Amino acid sequence: MKRLLTAAIALPLLIALIVKGSQSLFAAFVIVVAFLGLLEFYRMALLDRNVEAIIASVIGAPLVLFPLFCPSLLVPGLTSLVLVSALALLFRFRDIRQAAQEWALLSAGFLYVPLLLSQLLLLRSEPFGPFWILLMMLIVMAGDSAAYYIGSAFGRNKLYPAVSPNKSIEGAVGGLAGSVAGAFIAKFSFFPQLGAVDCIAAAVALGILGQLGDLFESLLKRSCGVKDSGAIIPGHGGMLDRLDSILFAAPAAWWYAHFIFSKG
Repeated sequence: MKRLLTAAIALPLLIALIVKGSQSLFAAFVIVVAFLGLLEFYRMALLDRNVEAIIASVIGAPLVLFPLFCPSLLVPGLTSLVLVSALALLFRFRDIRQAAQEWALLSAGFLYVPLLLSQLLLLRSEPFGPFWILLMMLIVMAGDSAAYYIGSAFGRNKLYPAVSPNKSIEGAVGGLAGSVAGAFIAKFSFFPQLGAVDCIAAAVALGILGQLGDLFESLLKRSCGVKDSGAIIPGHGGMLDRLDSILFAAPAAWWYAHFIFSKG
């Protein structure tokens, strides 16, 4: 009930922001999401490093703006973040045997959350940008729901038990079918510019990547020994638990919208 109530309140607000909000307001929202996602990642991966986690999240979250608003600063910005994290650990290491691992995790956070999440801003700037974001969300959510129900009813063969013991091959295939259905729902409800080939191609690409993103976050959580990345969203766990599929699907959605759909 808590999960459904949270979705009933948050989802309409999110859709309104995507469709009606200005680009600046949407960018501010993505920065906040990136900050929360980074903070959860660092708190999972870097135990008892709260000061470093907060500072790295504060300076890393604005990276989402670089690809759209200042692309020429993306490489210098990433370089600066990597160097700052290296210098921070150089003078604040605790166990020298863990220093290399901690620096790698600090640097990986910048790539995993804000860099991948920045594709949402690029996607929204495309023609029909808000519709593309809603399409991506529908593909991911329909796939997730279909995978859960089909896997629960018919799942017999484990998909990847070392990472996610409850997921099945049947659920994954059902989830992909759900993603395709979600794309066609988008076409016939709010995105008529999509062709049938677009629906199938985008759904397959984003559906597969969404499932892989979910598995990858499960790998991170299992590696860190936690069940959820956080508890900020009632009934849904942490921000990363909601972002995991989007982080992998958003780049593909932008690539398809920019390099394939816009050229068609």
